Amino acid sequence: MPLVEIIPAFTTDNATIIKSRELINSWNKITVLAKDTPGFIVNRVARPFYGEAIKIFEEGIADFATIDWAMKKFGNFKMGPFELMDFIGNDINFKVTETVWEQMFYDPRYRPSLTQKRLYEAGLFGRKSGRGYYIYSDSIPPVPADENLIKGSYIFERILAMLINEAIDAVYLNIATIDDIESAMTKGVNYPKGLLKWADEIGLAKILGILEVLRTDYNDDRYRPSLLLKKMVAEKSAFFNV
Repeated sequence: MPLVEIIPAFTTDNATIIKSRELINSWNKITVLAKDTPGFIVNRVARPFYGEAIKIFEEGIADFATIDWAMKKFGNFKMGPFELMDFIGNDINFKVTETVWEQMFYDPRYRPSLTQKRLYEAGLFGRKSGRGYYIYSDSIPPVPADENLIKGSYIFERILAMLINEAIDAVYLNIATIDDIESAMTKGVNYPKGLLKWADEIGLAKILGILEVLRTDYNDDRYRPSLLLKKMVAEKSAFFNV
C-alpha cells in the first residue's frame, strides 16, 4: 500500500512533522497529514462503504452479490463492499467499525451492524476462513447478481452520497486538507476517483437531496448532511473548478 497517514499529536512540533514526511516520502510512499481523531482519514471516510451496504442488505433491498455488482457497475469500484470486507476479514472490519463508533461517542453515522457482528462471532471472517458474506469453495457456484439497472443505480447513489458526506465532513472538521483526503481515498483504498471531485461532478445539490430524503424517510441522524455541504449548496460553490 503506497499511502501512509501521519498523525501529529498536540505535542508534536512542526519540525518533526516535516522530517517525518520527508523521510517517508523518500521511501516512495504517499504521505497525508490527518488530525488525531478516530479512524483518521481512510478508516473514517470509508465506513459508509461497508455500513450502508449492510443496511441495504438488512432492509431486503438487495443481496450481497447485487450490491457488489452495483458499486462496480455504476462506480467502477475494483471490489464491492462485501467482497472487500471478506478480503480484509470480518474480524478486522467489524472491530474497526465498532472502535470508531465507540470512540466517536456512539455517533449513529458509524453504528455497527448485527449482521457483521454475527459473522464475527461465528468466525466467518471471509476468505481466510473459507466463508464470510460469500462461501469460498470451488464446489459451490457464485450467486448471480440481480442486474436491475434502476435498483443498481439507487444502491450506488445511496452509498456514494454517504461516502461523499463523510469526506465533506472531514474537510469541515479539519481532519485533513482537501488534497490529502482525495489522495487518501484513491491511494489508500483504491477508489476510482476522489470523493470530493466526484461530488462536484454529480452536483452537491443532488448529494444533499439524497441525504435529506434518507434522513426524512428513516428519521435517523445517520443521514444528517454535513454543515459544509449545506453551506456550499446554498453558496453554489464547489471543491474544484469543474
